[in-house]
Amino acid sequence: MKKLNLAFIALVLTILAGCSSTASVDNAKTSSYARSHELVGQASWYGSKYHGKRTASGERYNMRAYTAAHKTLPFGTIVRVTNTNNGKTVDVKINDRGPFVKGRVIDLSRKSFDQIGNINAGTLPVKIDVIDDSNTFRYKH
Repeated sequence: MKKLNLAFIALVLTILAGCSSTASVDNAKTSSYARSHELVGQASWYGSKYHGKRTASGERYNMRAYTAAHKTLPFGTIVRVTNTNNGKTVDVKINDRGPFVKGRVIDLSRKSFDQIGNINAGTLPVKIDVIDDSNTFRYKH
């Protein structure tokens, strides 16, 4: 009977160990995104015209939230956007697709853009760094 109990416990522990996951220390997934996506260019912003409407991810757009649109980065990816003119940064979550204007690499929510630049400028040069891709998702319904 003891052998059966030990075998059962060993089986359960093996199954549980197989179901667990650990995050990669070197963030290989994040590094791979950074190498394969356009992460330098012009940033623009979008505001009240889209406020409250559904984004490509299924979330509602909130121009007062720290969010952004990127053409290919997975939804839920957190990126740090740096204004290369003044060094100011903002961390945003990708929850939409765009921009669809040549030379632009990211569309920031109004609040995000305002944190690193002047809204009246319309666009600004940026560098994008992927900082967290652990909560990516395909679509939110």
